[in-house]
Amino acid sequence: MLNIKNGEVIAFKTDTVWGFGALPDDDNAIRKIYEIKKRDTKKPLILMSYGFEPLKGYIKDVPHYAYELIEKYLPGGLTLIFKKSDLCSDLVTPLETVGIRIPNDADFIDLTKKIKGGVLATTSCNISSEPPVRNYNEAKVKFSSVATIIKPNDDFENDNIPSTVILCEEKEYKILRNGAVKISI
Repeated sequence: MLNIKNGEVIAFKTDTVWGFGALPDDDNAIRKIYEIKKRDTKKPLILMSYGFEPLKGYIKDVPHYAYELIEKYLPGGLTLIFKKSDLCSDLVTPLETVGIRIPNDADFIDLTKKIKGGVLATTSCNISSEPPVRNYNEAKVKFSSVATIIKPNDDFENDNIPSTVILCEEKEYKILRNGAVKISI
């Protein structure tokens, strides 16, 4: 078990961009993410995990078609937005919805399998108006004074293409942002 301390923000590699993360029930760490990024608190974070099961408690309803998206595209560069449950903190997302993602990255999967609950509240690892960091050394130089930088086993530079974002409404979905995954169902 990896013990993330109360108030601790971590930075880690994923299959799309480097991210900041904190335990989703750690209000101090979530506030710290917003401070580090200089991010508007009206903009939501998303929840990420090694699999869909740990994320289900944060979601109210999963439309039937969403299971097909999950099966076909996750893990991978896809963020799905659902109505949030009462378990999801308003600090994570002030909206009625929450985005979830399961990165296709061995280091990230290993990391989240080792933390309490297996879920991180996350956002890209950068200052809001700047591009995300591209590798471990850049993350360390820019953010080691404010976050714990998790050294990956492989530190390839990804192409910084963000995830595709889909809003999962009751009867159909809407693509809000095209990104790393091209959808066809």
